[in-house]
Amino acid sequence: MFAEFVHSLSCKRGQILGWGIGLVLYGLMMVSLFDSMTAIVGIQDMLASYPKEMMAFFGDVMEFTTPKGYLSIYYFSYMTVIVGVFTASLGAGLLVSDEEKGILDLVLAHPVSRTALFWGRVLALIVATLVILLLGWLSWVIPAGSTGMNLTWIEFLRPFAPLFAELMLFGTLALLLSLLLPSARVAGMLSGGLLVANWLLMGLSNLNKGLKAIVEFTPLYYYQGGDAVDGLNWGWLAGLLGVTLVFTLLAWWRFQRRDIRVGGEGGWNLPSLARRSRRSAAASPEA
Repeated sequence: MFAEFVHSLSCKRGQILGWGIGLVLYGLMMVSLFDSMTAIVGIQDMLASYPKEMMAFFGDVMEFTTPKGYLSIYYFSYMTVIVGVFTASLGAGLLVSDEEKGILDLVLAHPVSRTALFWGRVLALIVATLVILLLGWLSWVIPAGSTGMNLTWIEFLRPFAPLFAELMLFGTLALLLSLLLPSARVAGMLSGGLLVANWLLMGLSNLNKGLKAIVEFTPLYYYQGGDAVDGLNWGWLAGLLGVTLVFTLLAWWRFQRRDIRVGGEGGWNLPSLARRSRRSAAASPEA
């Protein structure tokens, strides 16, 4: 398992470096702008004049001048969607991308069990996401000492815990879907689409209170974001990680019982489609 973990992680070093550098550059820029942006005369009046529809997706904008509000609005309010694209695509292709290339059956021909292969790659997904978030955290905590953001390194770190939990939830969902749907492409698009839809629904629920009853059943409802600076909601965090574990175990169970393709994308495996395919084959001249 360890050898598979190291190999998988090394194959993803380019993605880790690319996403990590992007988060670092963005974090450094936002930290450097904190003092100047929060010192703008009349900033509170300006924010209050914005249409509420425009600010619905960014939380309480009136806390903009506080470190917690600044972090929430300019980073954690939409980082789930940005980095979620990475985890969804990585989770969807964790196993199935090699299967579609015709590599996975060759890997399993070696003396490596499916369990070791699966958990080695899942561990690589976890570590890759942690490294990217670690770089993002360092880009805030290191330069913040020279600004007015009077937060400790622990206070900067707390919001990254629920962010990690959300990313892992959608990453493992993409992994599970990749083992149920015809291709990694479809699984990545569906899981990423669900993430974006959830984010949009959360924003719309701030405008339409009738949607509150719906969003309570979605993962992002239990995402603290920048509010975690004041303390973690351990119940929410445990719930998100619990769902992630369920998705992972279901994906492992499915992978254990799945026939490995020798290349290419699969079909939908629907009985009606199978019967139609058989009838077409019987009616063809070659038959």
